[in-house]
Amino acid sequence: MIEVKIGGMSCENCARHVREALAKLEGVRKVSINIEGGQALVEAAGALDEAQIREAIEEEGYEVQAIISG
Repeated sequence: MIEVKIGGMSCENCARHVREALAKLEGVRKVSINIEGGQALVEAAGALDEAQIREAIEEEGYEVQAIISG
């Protein structure tokens, strides 16, 4: 499970954009968004490249504050 701290998400539409962007990454099985906590939880089949995660989110106009692999 990978936790991504995200700045700039304020509504369900924001969450949808982030969820869809992350879901397109190869190997992603599930994405859960917590708007109030400003985070996404990503479940993947294998390791994900942090640069790809950051790029997918930033292309949607949001700021990646931290990526925590767990």
